[in-house]
Amino acid sequence: MLYKDLKIVTKSLGFLTIEDFAKYIGVTPKEILQWEQKEEVPYTISLIIHLLKGEKPLPNNSTLDNLVEECLPLATLLEEASSFPHKLEEMFLLQKELNDSTNGKNWELGINKFEKEINWLRCIHMEVAELIDSAPWKHWKNINAEPDMNNVHVELVDIWHFLMSYILQETNVPKAVSLVNTHCIYEANEEVDVKAMIKEAEKLSYIALAIQTNNMPSFSGIERFIDQFFRCCKISGLSFTWLQKLYIGKNCLNKFRQDNGYKEGTYIKEWDGKEDNVIMINILKQTENVSFKDLYQKLDDAYKSL
Repeated sequence: MLYKDLKIVTKSLGFLTIEDFAKYIGVTPKEILQWEQKEEVPYTISLIIHLLKGEKPLPNNSTLDNLVEECLPLATLLEEASSFPHKLEEMFLLQKELNDSTNGKNWELGINKFEKEINWLRCIHMEVAELIDSAPWKHWKNINAEPDMNNVHVELVDIWHFLMSYILQETNVPKAVSLVNTHCIYEANEEVDVKAMIKEAEKLSYIALAIQTNNMPSFSGIERFIDQFFRCCKISGLSFTWLQKLYIGKNCLNKFRQDNGYKEGTYIKEWDGKEDNVIMINILKQTENVSFKDLYQKLDDAYKSL
């Protein structure tokens, strides 16, 4: 934004002078002088103006309006991103708790409490195949079918379960959050290129196989995994916010199933003609800020009403 435009904006927002505006946002006179000398206003100030613009209209200035419009997606994304470390920590802690419960306390050593080998890389490989099967990739069958994008997103969440487990096997929760955090800031595609989505998903399998066959070091493999996973999310239209909600939902539903006789075979998966996964997703769509505890209670209430 040009300094001369700032004068127009501040008056339209109700400030008598630029100094009054600067005082309002906590900027010093020295900084204002630097703006004037450079004839330019910092980008962060443009974002603040955008927020203020929501209350009062700006003058009909196309250059300024274009700038504000460009700020909108970034401002929204940055606002969401401030909560990402907390959400990541919550997910990694939930995953560790789930693994401790189902596999035993020392599952990170690669063996569960029943002496069964744990192979997270193979789990990822198999889930990628299920993701691809959600798209009409077969040249001999249903060639004009539409991809099941809801299931693609569910499969990505399943991959995320196993990828988090693999990361935790090699590191710890604080390190895991640090490794993943910067990759979460992206804008999910609104239009999905199915062919590109399949190709990018296949790369997750390639990474898993490369690590498993000792053709890629484990730690550099983790970094490649994280980068490629979120590339898949972006291309498939799965935002980090919805990934987090779906993860909480799947994690909660898995625990709910176990608590209600899943292993014993007494659990009812069809709830009034709908699969429990569908019920869970419907609850998520109606909930802005999902928590494990609240979702579990809502599932419990719905299950008891059967």
